[in-house]
Amino acid sequence: MILYTERLILRPWQFSDAENLYRYAKDERIGPIAGWPPHQSVEESTAIIQQIFMRDEIYAVALKEDNQAIGLIGLSFSSDSNFPIGENDAEVSYWIGVPFWGKGLIPEAIREIMRHAFNDLKLDNLWCGYFQGNAQSKVAQEKCGFTHYATLAPQYIELIGETRIEETSRITYQEWRIAQQ
Repeated sequence: MILYTERLILRPWQFSDAENLYRYAKDERIGPIAGWPPHQSVEESTAIIQQIFMRDEIYAVALKEDNQAIGLIGLSFSSDSNFPIGENDAEVSYWIGVPFWGKGLIPEAIREIMRHAFNDLKLDNLWCGYFQGNAQSKVAQEKCGFTHYATLAPQYIELIGETRIEETSRITYQEWRIAQQ
């Protein structure tokens, strides 16, 4: 599955994306705020593509002008989500390389994944989360119509060895449909 927006291609990850993934995911401003450590090598990025990113509904975010991976957006369904959600729900996860911050690209990608989730996959609800202190993620979710749902209990994030508090937000199919009118 390949999805398109005005400026982006959302496409499956490829092994040839490993160098770009490493270029952006090694930045300490990316992973830790999302709960994962910075990448240490192209080889590690290759392994992550193979083991984690090469699955259904996980997309490389690429600019239309060159089709180079600059971030990720994806859907995690019910049991694969980081928090308890319904059987016909999905969690939206995303990140983008620092050089692309502040350009509205992630909200653009989120809106397309929402369209796909509600129109094509017929999901009931979409969920997002962000750790407290990640104001950029909070703003991106709000721009796309997600509203605060709950603050989760503090949780230990093993990958980064820290305890964090996650905020969750949700948009229902009905809320999304009304916003489209």
